[in-house]
Amino acid sequence: MSYDVIVIGLGGMGSAAAYHLVARGQRVLGLEKFGPAHDRGSSHGGSRIIRQSYFEDPAYVPLLLRAYELWDKLATDTGREVYRLTGGLFMGPPDSVTVAGSQRASREWDLPHEMLDAAEIRRRFPTFTPYPGDVALYESKAGFARPEMTVQAHIDLAESAGAELHFGEPLHGWDDTSGGVAVTTERGTYTAGHLVICPGAWAPQLLADFGIPITIERQVLYWFDPVGGTGSFVDHPIFIHEDVEGAQAYGFPAIDGPGGGVKVAFFRKGIVCTPETIDRTVSEQEIVEMRDRVAALLPALAGDCVHTATCMYSNTPDQHFVIARHPDADRITVACGFSGHGFKFVPVVGEILADLAIDGATGHPISLFDPGRLVTT
Repeated sequence: MSYDVIVIGLGGMGSAAAYHLVARGQRVLGLEKFGPAHDRGSSHGGSRIIRQSYFEDPAYVPLLLRAYELWDKLATDTGREVYRLTGGLFMGPPDSVTVAGSQRASREWDLPHEMLDAAEIRRRFPTFTPYPGDVALYESKAGFARPEMTVQAHIDLAESAGAELHFGEPLHGWDDTSGGVAVTTERGTYTAGHLVICPGAWAPQLLADFGIPITIERQVLYWFDPVGGTGSFVDHPIFIHEDVEGAQAYGFPAIDGPGGGVKVAFFRKGIVCTPETIDRTVSEQEIVEMRDRVAALLPALAGDCVHTATCMYSNTPDQHFVIARHPDADRITVACGFSGHGFKFVPVVGEILADLAIDGATGHPISLFDPGRLVTT
């Protein structure tokens, strides 16, 4: 059987792409080397921050506004709490990237927000003890998405609409020919008019010929049992805190009930790895370093570490995404290099990939993600 589109990789971006493609009447085949909503890549860990006051670059905000609409639609269509708005605090020195960048995006796009000094942070959110000189931007529309639930929701919707999704089927290779794209796996060869590649941490291997420089980083997630119990963290805002050296740490409410702990992590404090060499054992030294950092900000998190997990960032040199039809292969669309801040965009990236595969262009602003800025060949 020949397909209209084959999607390689059914994590966050690929599962959303498969859904949006089949919803537009495309004959879709999705291929994934692991099982559905697996924990071997980047789309896992129970929660991912969503926010609109985007300190990385205000150019992301229009995509975020559309993503929020699609998060709401996904929740409605599936009856699942794929996201929750908790409010968010983005804290640090006034001139820090976290604070000043969030403020810039909020002002440029007229996003509702409040600026809080250290005393107001402590008064309104007594779990926090801000560092001297800290201020915060508070965004009521910030919150978190649930990655595994989101991936499974898109998979279920795609299959219900007629997509053919194969799990446990590793890719061997593909050929872009004059008659279409041929994709070979251990089970056979499939053909299609277009190929969408969402490789996640496998981008350096799968896209080596495209010359897109991506570095894979091991990241660690930690869950701490709050001193005095999780009660004060159940309705807690998400947060990102930057210290005077520019190091960021972030965290979530206690979303998995009593005993689940509070999830925290460092942002961009990883070790270069590959999906095959990543060390999934978390050392006691790493736990102590995380506890010391987060307990200085939230003293109740000086308790026991009840769980850890590892995931991977796929970083581009400028930490912006790659989303485009490949300039030398018109039948291939690529989405990769999400650099540790991509999951909140999952629904709109799926929509963009469907646009590019079907129409060759999208009305969404994606010039920032042109791979031409990075290609080294």
